[in-house]
Amino acid sequence: MAKSVSVLGSTGSIGKQALDVARFGNYKIKCLTANANVDLLEKQIREFKPETAAVADEKAAADLKIKVADLPVRVLSGVEGVCECAALQADVTLNAIVGIAGLMPTLAAVEAGGTLALANKESLVTGGELVTQTAKKKGARILPVDSEHCAIFQSLAGCDDKKQINRLILTASGGPFFGKSKEELANVTLSQALKHPNWEMGEKITVDSATMMNKGLELTEARWLFDVPARNIDILVHRQSVVHSLVEYVDGTVIAQLGVPDMRLPIQYALDYPIRHRSPVKQLRLEDYGRLTFEAPDYETFTGINLCKKACEMGGLYSALVNGANEQANLLFRRGRIGFLQICEAVQYTLENISPCRPGGASEIFETDRIARQAVNKYFRIETENTI
Repeated sequence: MAKSVSVLGSTGSIGKQALDVARFGNYKIKCLTANANVDLLEKQIREFKPETAAVADEKAAADLKIKVADLPVRVLSGVEGVCECAALQADVTLNAIVGIAGLMPTLAAVEAGGTLALANKESLVTGGELVTQTAKKKGARILPVDSEHCAIFQSLAGCDDKKQINRLILTASGGPFFGKSKEELANVTLSQALKHPNWEMGEKITVDSATMMNKGLELTEARWLFDVPARNIDILVHRQSVVHSLVEYVDGTVIAQLGVPDMRLPIQYALDYPIRHRSPVKQLRLEDYGRLTFEAPDYETFTGINLCKKACEMGGLYSALVNGANEQANLLFRRGRIGFLQICEAVQYTLENISPCRPGGASEIFETDRIARQAVNKYFRIETENTI
């Protein structure tokens, strides 16, 4: 019987690649959701024929209802509709929503006690303790989709004792600007920041990769996924993106997972787990690469990694504070309101000068996010700015 899959954020980069995997593997798509791209969502609904669809934007949802009125699909709207889709009993729910907007659907999915394939790192960056505790309480399973965390998950196979782990090593491509000085980065443009050397991703995460803030967020995600302290997680720049991450054990053994840089591979692994099937991804041939290189990150130029690590070590909702500041500064850069280097500058200001809420539930996380975005706007003397 075909495995049933719900794809949250199906019109984004990861969502589209997940549907490519579903098409190849003949999965049954139970639910699709989008933020507002109803034209593409309509095409996906007509191809995959899900039982339910949801659109976060209320007006766009109303438009979709008209477009698919001839189909037997239930159309939901708003955040509540997306969360209802997340809670549906599919065999696997893939959360590919971008940013903190993915937190509530993640909580809805783990509350339902099913299997969550998580591509939304912000769920764990902002609400790691809440999400992991809820998953444990409800018996839900979280499978990582980010290539780095999927690699660590595979490299930990057979390890039942965390005391055997010396450190986790996340690899980073370094983005389009690795090796550049701060002076060289002062006037880079959005189009330059979006020229990632290895991966096909959406704009927000591609800019995060260019600042290397993405790697700091992934460090925080790894801390919660694998219950390993931030001090035991390191970053290694690997320009070829073939070694996706590594685990170093206390005896000195290092186990790594390798593959071509194609997100369909970790997506399929999460959807098929624990069974492996043939995939649409081409075979890795190391002779095509010739050599693989590894370097330490330039922490002075790309300050985001250490900001995330510091927030993670501070605990509480400081990581949520850093994430909110980064999301807002990233947005302002993409809208041409600030310079590239000012992204991490704003995050540092927020971390050093603003206090988050006390940890509690989702409301405290979202309030911390609001405070962080407000602080970034104030830092740049921007009185009003749409943060969605």
